[in-house]
Amino acid sequence: MSHRRDPDVAIRCVDLSVARASGRGATPVRVVDGIAFTLPHGRTLAIFGPTGAGKSSLAAVLAGADEPGLAVIGGEGHVEGIPVRRPGRAHRTLTYVTGYLPQGAGARLPSRLTVAEVIGSPITSRDRRVNQRALAVRVATLLDEMSLPLGVTSRYPYELSAGMRQRVALARALVLEPRVLVADDLFANLDVDARRTVREAIVRRRDGYGMSTLVVTNDIEAVRELDADVLVMRGGHAVAYGHGVSDLLWTPSGEADRRLIAS
Repeated sequence: MSHRRDPDVAIRCVDLSVARASGRGATPVRVVDGIAFTLPHGRTLAIFGPTGAGKSSLAAVLAGADEPGLAVIGGEGHVEGIPVRRPGRAHRTLTYVTGYLPQGAGARLPSRLTVAEVIGSPITSRDRRVNQRALAVRVATLLDEMSLPLGVTSRYPYELSAGMRQRVALARALVLEPRVLVADDLFANLDVDARRTVREAIVRRRDGYGMSTLVVTNDIEAVRELDADVLVMRGGHAVAYGHGVSDLLWTPSGEADRRLIAS
């Protein structure tokens, strides 16, 4: 079955619910409960909330991440027209059009691969016969964009600083030029200059071909830098939504969470 790109939005969630089981045989626990929002093409949505709010689980589901024990149990979610609930053969397409930067991505890079192999892995895992020269050029271009020296291509992640590893992980998420970037703690371990570099890479793709970005964060400055809409979650529920941190509409139960977006 073919899936057409939604002409209006990159992500559409309607009463989406997600459960997570902590282990084999464990009873699944609902971690996202009835979330509804839309993310237009070329826009950014920042998801705020305390630990355990369900932010990372929601991001993983929307990115099509293969996380054991995580499953959509209700409602609907579509990313570029592809359903995240039982996507079937379209799952491969979902992971192609969506770049994913999981929480702690820099620390989770495969230690046995060189930086060049890490960045190129989304391509080589799909096509072992890829043109190596063209791939090397693409990797070098991304390293330059991330303000990383070309010499790191032959090094291993554990030889790099935390900030450099974070940028390598982002380069890997962007190597397929995704339509949607799902990033959990995008600016982790980045200094001021590296943060500016990453922001410019996101904005360049947003303005160039309309890439949309969903960011899991509690960083108010990130909202300003990316001109983001904001969804605040607590206990799996949405408790506030709006543009920026000064124009949020809160539910009555969300009043106690205003401190999350205090300037």
